[in-house]
Amino acid sequence: MKKLSLILVTLLLMNCSSTQLVESWKNPDIDTYEPYKILVVGLTSDLDVREKFEKHLQQEFELRGTEAEISLDMLEPSQKKERITEAELNALEAKLIEDGYDTILLTKIIGIEDKIAYQKNYKGYDETHRRFTEEYLMYQDVFYNPEYYEEYTIYHAETSMYCICPTKDRELIWKGYIDITDPTNIEQTIKDYVRLAIVVLEEEQLINPISEQKDSNINETAN
Repeated sequence: MKKLSLILVTLLLMNCSSTQLVESWKNPDIDTYEPYKILVVGLTSDLDVREKFEKHLQQEFELRGTEAEISLDMLEPSQKKERITEAELNALEAKLIEDGYDTILLTKIIGIEDKIAYQKNYKGYDETHRRFTEEYLMYQDVFYNPEYYEEYTIYHAETSMYCICPTKDRELIWKGYIDITDPTNIEQTIKDYVRLAIVVLEEEQLINPISEQKDSNINETAN
């Protein structure tokens, strides 16, 4: 039932969003998980987009009672624009554990793919032609009619949740693969992506849902 619910929610989000869940993997050794203090990392060289993305996730976690911090507030100025060494990352992780963090959520783009979509409603698309000339004349528009097809780009993103609890093995808890199709509005794309990731994490019982009292307060504020 839980997996069915996850599929239905994902299909609903796909119909109104540029983001789509491709695959979700959860550590089979973990039934439920409750992060208490989490570091949010959006790995991109665009610092403005990174800040907006990380802060949006931060707000979602805080609404659910989880203390959250964005990576841009933790890194040194040089580390925000330059490569970070393994030693620096180990030092950062050690500091996080010392400061009571138990979770890291890392999001990154892992691939970009250019696509071409052909018109499905093209006249005669499903017809069978008995002569070579008929079919050639009909489909030569693939090359000569720019309205016959549409080019778009898909960004393949990956979000991973890691446990850095000092009393447990440091391990991967969850990984989600999400496609972003031809984003034109960065603000809306960030909202769609975060919304989808949060919904999946809730369905997988890896974060707390918003309490009914908080949800009521949010609705009253929105109204």
